[in-house]
Amino acid sequence: MSYFDVASSAPLHPVARQALQASLDEGWADPARLYREGRRAVLLLDAAREAAAEAVGCRPDELTFTPSGTYAVHSGMSGALSGRRRAGRHLVVSAVEHSSVLHAASAHEAATGGEVTEVPVDRYGAVAPEEYAKALREDTALACLQSANHEVGTEQPVAEVAEACRSRGVPLLVDAAQSLGWGPVEGAWSLLTASAHKWGGPAGVGLLAVRKGVRFAPQGPADERESGRAPGFQNIPAIVAAVASLRAVRAEATDEAVRLRALVDRIRARVPELVPDVEVVGDPEHRLPHLVTFSCLYVDGEALLHELDRADFSVSSGSSCTSSTLTPSHVLRAMGVLSEGNVRVSLPFGTPEAEVDRFLEVLPKAVSGVRERLGAPVSAAGPGGTPALVVDALGRRCPIPVIELAKIFGEVPVGGTVTVLSDDEAARLDIPAWCEMRGQEYLGERPADHGVAYVVRRIS
Repeated sequence: MSYFDVASSAPLHPVARQALQASLDEGWADPARLYREGRRAVLLLDAAREAAAEAVGCRPDELTFTPSGTYAVHSGMSGALSGRRRAGRHLVVSAVEHSSVLHAASAHEAATGGEVTEVPVDRYGAVAPEEYAKALREDTALACLQSANHEVGTEQPVAEVAEACRSRGVPLLVDAAQSLGWGPVEGAWSLLTASAHKWGGPAGVGLLAVRKGVRFAPQGPADERESGRAPGFQNIPAIVAAVASLRAVRAEATDEAVRLRALVDRIRARVPELVPDVEVVGDPEHRLPHLVTFSCLYVDGEALLHELDRADFSVSSGSSCTSSTLTPSHVLRAMGVLSEGNVRVSLPFGTPEAEVDRFLEVLPKAVSGVRERLGAPVSAAGPGGTPALVVDALGRRCPIPVIELAKIFGEVPVGGTVTVLSDDEAARLDIPAWCEMRGQEYLGERPADHGVAYVVRRIS
């Protein structure tokens, strides 16, 4: 079985396993106690903190271990927002932040009435530093920006945004969950969060770094541990294992980045050659070395993931048809790219070249099989003569509205239009994306009974 989903969670690194087993014998006691067992525990905890701080690029007394990366994000945001409540309640985030950031932003908005500004991204998923700077205001209490996107791998201009925030006196929280295993985050950030299971550490360990001088007021009941920022007894064996694995992957990162980038480049180049009607998304250059995402027209994402699973490949997807919410990924939506038939491949350290080649052999058959079962068209256009047609796709989910559009598009002449009626949120992304891929004109949308009417004009 080839596991190609380390962006969700990486397998436990062998070094982490060894460190975990060793520290279970030495790190079980209360590190706040003065007897021998407590002293052993605190030595392990202090050594782990120093090593983690070195990897992050902060002082040991600026770093807190938390029960998870999500907890680190939530406590970091709430503490910074509360600490700067006199400055204001305005919060700035990018439109493609991890859901933990966006959920915390929504909670802040609901609890305090503070305004949240989402900075848009380009089709690669990156913010423009100048646009981010424009979103900062006199009453901005906190700004948030991920170091690299978890769905498409695009790296963000953190250093430039951090400088803009510094010049305005606004602290910047960086979610570095996806990138910290590859190297430290550059720039004058103020707070940083990360999650150990993303780089091969055990689940249940997060990092929160808060620079000295940042106004920070921990929320919730006070606790004497971890500077009051993460209450409860520290899981010292897991913390030791998390930091040991971080050091191990950092030692391998330079060589593995070169090797995995070459494999990802092969996937980016070969998938559009092997599979028709595919859009590879994310920045081709400024990206994580191990991650690639692409979307396939006329494909149900869940069905495709099952086909690949049967072929012994574990991958992920941001398609709405793989989600109980029936809404497309907020990242793909913000980018304005095709969302149907979405596949995210994130390669673990040590991925054999032969397994990538086997994936490229399996993928075309898997896609064509799903398309055939859905009745997708072989050709998207042909000669026709009916000037205007309407497709009623109400009540039908991705990728059916686009498949029905493609089936009848050849029946309208050049200059004719097709109106697609749909109540599927994904159609708002996928129909314009289909037009761009096919070189046709998207005329826009208008309200319709029980849904939305999307209008497309044939221009070739």
